[in-house]
Amino acid sequence: MKQISLTLTALVLASAAMASDPEVLDVKVGKSGMAWRVDVTVEHPDTGWDHYVDGWEVLDKDGNRLGYRVLHHPHVNEQPFTRSLTSLTLPDGTREIFVKAHCSVDGWSGEAVRVELKP
Repeated sequence: MKQISLTLTALVLASAAMASDPEVLDVKVGKSGMAWRVDVTVEHPDTGWDHYVDGWEVLDKDGNRLGYRVLHHPHVNEQPFTRSLTSLTLPDGTREIFVKAHCSVDGWSGEAVRVELKP
C-alpha cells in the first residue's frame, strides 16, 4: 500500500509539473536611441523538444503584438532563463507594454506581465 501511495504521489507531482504554464518572472527594458531592448526571465518545466517554452511576445495595452522572441530550443537544465529582444520599435506615446510566454504544448501563459516604460 505504501508503494502505491508513493507512486500516485509521484504521478500527481509529475502531472502538475507538466501542466504548468510558462511563467514570466521578470522583465527589464532599456532604450537606446529610438529602439528598445526587452530582457525577459521565464520559468517552465521544459522536458525536451516535445514540451518547452518556444517564445514570448510583447504586446501593447490593446493586445496588439509589438514584438516576438522565438526560443529555438528547450531549456531543460537552465531554469529560470533570460533571453532578450533587441531593436524593438514602439509606437510614439507607448507608456506600458505587456509580456506573455508561449509553451509548445499548453499555449500562452495566463495573465500578461505589465511593464511601465520610462521615457
